[in-house]
Amino acid sequence: MVTIDGIKIIIYDKTEKETNIVRNFLGLTNRELFAYEDEDELGRIISHLKERGVKSKEVIILKKFLGRMYQKCPGSKNMICCNYRLLNTCFDCFYNCTYCFLNSYLNAYGITQFTNLENLADEIIAELDGSNDLVYRIGTGEFTDSLMMDEVTGIAAGLMKRLSRYDNVMLEFKTKSANIDHLLSVEEKGNAVLAWSLNTERNISLYEEGAATLDERIAAAEKARCAGYFCAFHFDPIIFYDGCMEEYGEVLDRLFSRIDPDGVVWISLGTFRHSPGFKEIIMDKFPHEQLTTGEMFPGTDGKMRYLKHKRIALYRYMKERIESWSGKPFVYLCMETGDIWESVFHVRYGNSEELERDFSRHLKENFLK
Repeated sequence: MVTIDGIKIIIYDKTEKETNIVRNFLGLTNRELFAYEDEDELGRIISHLKERGVKSKEVIILKKFLGRMYQKCPGSKNMICCNYRLLNTCFDCFYNCTYCFLNSYLNAYGITQFTNLENLADEIIAELDGSNDLVYRIGTGEFTDSLMMDEVTGIAAGLMKRLSRYDNVMLEFKTKSANIDHLLSVEEKGNAVLAWSLNTERNISLYEEGAATLDERIAAAEKARCAGYFCAFHFDPIIFYDGCMEEYGEVLDRLFSRIDPDGVVWISLGTFRHSPGFKEIIMDKFPHEQLTTGEMFPGTDGKMRYLKHKRIALYRYMKERIESWSGKPFVYLCMETGDIWESVFHVRYGNSEELERDFSRHLKENFLK
């Protein structure tokens, strides 16, 4: 598993040298440091490192984020979305997953850790509305891995402490790492959720370079539950191959033989999909990839997807396998249409808000009493 030890270069804004997060990174030993005054100088440093042959994932760039830090998931056109909330804390991650949509950002270099995060909790608190019945599920893992270097950034524990008194907030920290030991002694957890993206051993080996093994992720989840955290799991992307259905079932059995499913708050299911043009990008970056050799067709959102009947069959199988262990986790589909929902769950959501209300009600009845 790749860790912070794989970082060779740290680049930082000279004016932020005394900020907490920058000081934490500068305190790491045996790293080459570069300071910049403006974007032009940052560009020259990056060009110099590229000429030296320094790999993108060996570089941390510390800089302010100038966009919107807290927002609702934009979803995908014509798809039912769970209305997850996103926190933008970092861009890119240590791991080199073939299917990752971040591969579309061809000019990106380095892992960009944002530094102006002191008001993250304030932005969340400002949105909370005590007059509604929603449970706000909020995560930092949309554009990065939430926990890959959290022992340095301190983001997770800081957010937990600030938001622990809000009963209708569930902070989710999603990862492909086993990097949770620094969080096991946190006392003010609130309703924090430590979550793992899971796949079959075959797919992890083929498409998730640098990430923790399946056993390492399950062992970390076991420690998280023992420490009092809620857990969640994400099977997204599910990648089809001959025999994959049985192997995904085996992953679920391995998981629940070690993790009490009654402490698992949600499990998402979503099959591999990609935007037009992405196939050419990953074929160039990963010449031997097998992801795009499957039969795929444009969905109603314009993305390439597996055939509908294949998706339905696998979703049904995994839902039934999960429910054979427990009915407490909220099992849901990520970015699917209402008719797929009806075929799998026998419920048809007319819009994303209906799913969000159902999701919130389930969490309140089963976990947030």
